[in-house]
Amino acid sequence: TIQAVTEELVTRRKQFKKAKLKWRISNKKSARRSLGWVPFKKVAIKYATGYVQYGKHQFKLWDSYGLSKYTLKTGSFVEDSRGRWYVCLVVESPKQDKSTATKAIGIDLGLKDIATCSDGTVISNPKFYRKYEQTLGIAQRARNKKRVRALHAKIANSRKDHLHKASTKLVNENALIIVGDLSAKKLVKTKMAKSVLDTGFSALKTMLKYKCENAGVLFEEVQEAYTTQICSCCGEITSSSPKGRTDLGIREWECMSCGTAHDRDINSALNILALGHKRLAVGITLF
Repeated sequence: TIQAVTEELVTRRKQFKKAKLKWRISNKKSARRSLGWVPFKKVAIKYATGYVQYGKHQFKLWDSYGLSKYTLKTGSFVEDSRGRWYVCLVVESPKQDKSTATKAIGIDLGLKDIATCSDGTVISNPKFYRKYEQTLGIAQRARNKKRVRALHAKIANSRKDHLHKASTKLVNENALIIVGDLSAKKLVKTKMAKSVLDTGFSALKTMLKYKCENAGVLFEEVQEAYTTQICSCCGEITSSSPKGRTDLGIREWECMSCGTAHDRDINSALNILALGHKRLAVGITLF
């Protein structure tokens, strides 16, 4: 285990480009420092129906995935924000059959809705943080740290569950998924920071990427500059088209060139889809 911890430390230092990683601290005045995770090798753990054995210790397991079908690789004991410990197992799974879906879809990521698709599908933004913001504020003013940690964990888990369900549905129904390169890092530096963090569209993009890879679905990320302003029908930018953040209040508009009425986000998603098709077409030899 010491060897595994050392290897993990070196890996994470390289990953985050930091000479020193910070300890998890639940109380600044306390001398206690929590590691937060304890990695272990494959040989250190054994799996049997209903439990996992690590050394002389046995841990009951709620196996909803059917681990007996997979090959155990590595794992770790992980502590969450509430101080609860979990066993996280890395397994090698058999390759899945390629998706039988035939649709292609463009996705416009945003704040009002997490994602708007070119076929009109909308992934709503439940605003989990806003929902619990008042309760969280009461707990923080009362200095109830246990309650604060529990609320933050509840918000994070609810958001993650919502994004997992949405991303899985998109991957199952499409053969090609194209998303815009909207950057959460840049928006976090603006007045919209709280809304950006509450939305979690960056996490949705990450989920789509690895789920597409596992399911044999093509995933493309394209530069989405001007996709909101360009008419998806005629390709023109007119004076009536919404201009960036200053015109966020404009949700519907009509192209002055061809007269087509647009929904702001669906129009952007259609342009993103077209950009993805153009990128895939580059380099194809015509006979």
